[in-house]
Amino acid sequence: MVRQNSADRKGIRHGKKQRRIRETLLRIRKSLVLLVLFAAISTVSFHVIQNNLLDHARVMGDGLALSYSVEEEKNITAYQVLMNMETNYLDQFLESKPSEEELKAWLSIFYKNTGEALGKNSILPYAVINGAIIPAIEVPKNKSYDPTSYEWYRQADAADGAVIFSDMYQDSCQKMPVITIAKKCKTPETFLAFDIFPEKFRISTNSQELPNASSYYLCDKAGNVLYSETSLEEERMDPYLKRILNGIHEGTLEEDHPYVINPNGEKRGVYYEKMDNGWTCIVTIPYKELLGNFWNVTLWYMGLFNFCFALVLFMGVNSCLLSRKMKRINETVQVLGNSFYAIYRVNFKNDVYDMIKGSEYVRSQVPEKGRYSDFLKIVGGVIEEHAYQEFIESFSLSNINHLVSQKVQDYGGDFRRRFQDDYRWVSVRFLYDESLNKDEAVLCFREVDEEKKSQLKHQHILETALDRAKKNEDAQNRFFSAMSHDMRTPLSAIIGMTELAEKHPEDTAQVKSYLRRIGVSSRQLLGLINDILEMSRVQKGKITIENSDFDLKAAIGDYTAPFAIQAERENKKFSVSFQARNHRVRGDAFRLGQVMNNLLSNAFKFTKPGDSISVCIRQEELSEDRFCIVVSDTGAGMSEEFLTRLFLPYERETRFGAKYIAGTGLGMAIVKSIVSQMDGQIKVDSRLGEGSMFTLLLPFEVLPDAKEKEHTETALEGSEAKEGSEREYTNLSGLKILLAEDNEINMEICREMLGMAGIQVTEAWNGREALEAFRASSVSHFDAVLMDMQMPEMDGCAAAMAIRNLKNERKDAETIPIIAITANAFSEDIAATEAAGMNAHISKPIDFPVLCRTLERLTGNRV
Repeated sequence: MVRQNSADRKGIRHGKKQRRIRETLLRIRKSLVLLVLFAAISTVSFHVIQNNLLDHARVMGDGLALSYSVEEEKNITAYQVLMNMETNYLDQFLESKPSEEELKAWLSIFYKNTGEALGKNSILPYAVINGAIIPAIEVPKNKSYDPTSYEWYRQADAADGAVIFSDMYQDSCQKMPVITIAKKCKTPETFLAFDIFPEKFRISTNSQELPNASSYYLCDKAGNVLYSETSLEEERMDPYLKRILNGIHEGTLEEDHPYVINPNGEKRGVYYEKMDNGWTCIVTIPYKELLGNFWNVTLWYMGLFNFCFALVLFMGVNSCLLSRKMKRINETVQVLGNSFYAIYRVNFKNDVYDMIKGSEYVRSQVPEKGRYSDFLKIVGGVIEEHAYQEFIESFSLSNINHLVSQKVQDYGGDFRRRFQDDYRWVSVRFLYDESLNKDEAVLCFREVDEEKKSQLKHQHILETALDRAKKNEDAQNRFFSAMSHDMRTPLSAIIGMTELAEKHPEDTAQVKSYLRRIGVSSRQLLGLINDILEMSRVQKGKITIENSDFDLKAAIGDYTAPFAIQAERENKKFSVSFQARNHRVRGDAFRLGQVMNNLLSNAFKFTKPGDSISVCIRQEELSEDRFCIVVSDTGAGMSEEFLTRLFLPYERETRFGAKYIAGTGLGMAIVKSIVSQMDGQIKVDSRLGEGSMFTLLLPFEVLPDAKEKEHTETALEGSEAKEGSEREYTNLSGLKILLAEDNEINMEICREMLGMAGIQVTEAWNGREALEAFRASSVSHFDAVLMDMQMPEMDGCAAAMAIRNLKNERKDAETIPIIAITANAFSEDIAATEAAGMNAHISKPIDFPVLCRTLERLTGNRV
């Protein structure tokens, strides 16, 4: 009984407890609902606050970086002004032709004055005149120091009078890192330069101080640190800063909240500004400084959330938060509204507008509130005439009703509006949102003239580029189609003739005929490949002009000799007339040879047996440095329509039989490009069936020792022009040649062909073997060296330089002729062989008559 009463009492107490819980839950039901809303709002708020803090940090960081870059730009401008002023003074001073001591004295005064203005020893000025350095003060001398070899010198020379700032580099005289500021003077071959040591670089104190624990770096274009404010040690700073610079270059730091992790594992915001001279200002700020007390605020919110279970004060807090949020929204809306010069609220049901913000013209024409239809006519009156009707229809009450019924929330277009005397582009937008009254919408106007012009310009550029790309694609397709045919034709001939020669080895005459045709087809294929490679270089802008002294008459003879043989073989008349007064000139003989080869190849392609081809070279009467070269023929000629496209890549004449003649359509484009690079002119006269005449006007500097010599007219007829091309080179018999070649087939061909001329060949299979063979031989044992350019272990240039460097050991190392043999026949390759100390350059496949003539010339065995 006692146990039962005890159980009843426990049950009653439990029931009461359950009721109290239910009643409490009912009483705080609204509070719980509000609490859930508060939790949701808090979560969103955390995210919004964090993003807002980071957004403000981005603005602050970018502002700091910009501020520092402006300070640095001021310093740079000061140096530029100083440099421009002093170069003007230097030009004036140099007009008096001072001695070197006077120039040093002038620079010393300048050094002293800059010390007073910028701080003692802040810069080290010096002048470079004709490649020689003239310092303001005595510095440790370095005999090997050549200022013209430095990057700053080349930059200043290329800048043509503009002030340049070099990247930081190691000064060879003082063995310290420096920055060089330089400018090319108006006086030829004269430069003024300042060396600035980074530790003395003028860094002004910025008006905006960095936040606590922040860092600042100033880097040059190459990523070298010119100045830094950081707690990191140098060995840890360099790789860290390299990561930041890579991120800037690759665009990975363009996101809304860019950051990096520093070597201490700390997350830091990154902000930077690029300067006009290529330098970069970088500011990094710790995230804990950017977010401030954000995490403390988060804990406070969590405490408030728990506290709200017991207190109704949550409503007040929530109301405060909502009020704060509404204020931010209103501020944001105000900022957005400022981007529009006019905003109107339209009641499209009652035909009423309300002017929130109006333009000066509209405010002078209509009241702040009135009929929308009247307002639309006034606004439409300043819209461009041809767009007026479209504007009225687009923003009429009927169209607005239709847009709202279709739930269109954003609609508009761009129109040209009259502003006083000129028309500018404006964007007109109709905005509808359910937060407005159901019969209301917003009409706003924003000026977008610059954006629209840029957009239209960009669109025009894209359309032009697309059209050009289509035309280029069509031309290339035609070219590849023709090239495929033209390359297969000689390849088929080579393969077919080879098979026929193998089947008739006993018929010597027939085999010779096959071999001759194989040779013709091989040269044809080589010409196609050369044209394609040369055109590729033309399109990439890699054609360079390398001027050197040469005999123009002898060069013309070399260029025309093979064609004289071809003319005799094809029963065509070929003549060369040299009427120039001077022979010795300075220019690019290699490029001239390319031009002559293309013009004569075309002339022979489009002439028949019995036709005539002539070359005439004469000197201008009024200007002895200008030479006229005329290449004419009596062949097929060209149509007037094709003449307009003659110098375009991939273009070929297709009339009559011309389309069956092999070629890439690149030769004339290459000729035009080379002639332009040589500052020359080319003109063509042609008629169908009457032949063609190409006239070249090329500038060649007449050498001083040749200007006094007068020469009579010289005519090279076909028999004379081909002299030496087909004769036997008996005078070469007994020569000892060192041949360096890594290809067995090429080695065998060279050995056999040279052996046929009586030349003794010593083989070397790479550059190192050639060097060792020469070193091991007795003095003057070898008469010449034939050096392939691309070989394993040591290439041809390295081997040639190594042989020349033996001049202290043996006297023939400096005088022995070295001839380069390479598959690359471009001017820069020739320049490389000359720099390596080689005497001549022969292209593959080797033209053995040319090789033999070269050997005769270099070894003194001329016929």
